[in-house]
Amino acid sequence: MRVISANLNGIRAAARKGFFQWLPGQQADFVCLQELKAQVDQLEPDPQFWPEEFYCYYHQAQKKGYSGVGLYSRYEPDDVIEGIGWQDVDAEGRFIEGRFGRLSVISLYLQSGSSSDERQQVKFDFLERFMPYLKALKRKRRDYIIAGDWNIAHKEMDLKNWKGNKNNSGFLPEERAWMGELFGPAGYADAFRQLPQEPDQYTWWSNRGQAWAKNVGWRIDYQVISKGLIGTVRDTAIYKDERFSDHAPLIIDYDYQLR
Repeated sequence: MRVISANLNGIRAAARKGFFQWLPGQQADFVCLQELKAQVDQLEPDPQFWPEEFYCYYHQAQKKGYSGVGLYSRYEPDDVIEGIGWQDVDAEGRFIEGRFGRLSVISLYLQSGSSSDERQQVKFDFLERFMPYLKALKRKRRDYIIAGDWNIAHKEMDLKNWKGNKNNSGFLPEERAWMGELFGPAGYADAFRQLPQEPDQYTWWSNRGQAWAKNVGWRIDYQVISKGLIGTVRDTAIYKDERFSDHAPLIIDYDYQLR
């Protein structure tokens, strides 16, 4: 079972850069998209945004040209839940869940706090609510893949210039501690780190300077898996041969029987 997560930084911009020409060759079972920056009615006239090999679902932000998530599946879902059920979060189009038998696949676009102190507080507020939510999911006896842009680098190995970013959003001590709880007492795992990895593996690069060329990046895109999927990761990849966005697609293969 192959799952791809990709922050597109604008689905229409990514399309112009070849994302939808690349996607069919990946043989993905699920594709989790973030930062669509488009309304559904803007996508409806163009068939490339509705790949015929997938069931396609979008959860848009109320604000035009902002945020938004998507989920593509080769399998017809039992149910699709647009939004987490929190009005402030759902207005920004940050969460969509598809249910397939006992498996839930979620596309998540967690807030960034880099633009202002106010947005950082919004991010902290979400994290405070989201941890109990994630812990409660374990009682549902389902398997979860929560794939997307989490906007936090967990450890020093997850960004190139960690010393210079210790006081910046995305690598704040409180954020890193939250991820430590997620991958510790909360019982979830970072699917990418389930296998040995080469150093300097990142999924996002600033558009400033020569960050992409010099691989001065951050690993802020994750596939977070629940207990039932731990030990099932068979292969991982960060696709960088083409550049569709300031993020790179994260591709993970699982040894998992869907039904």
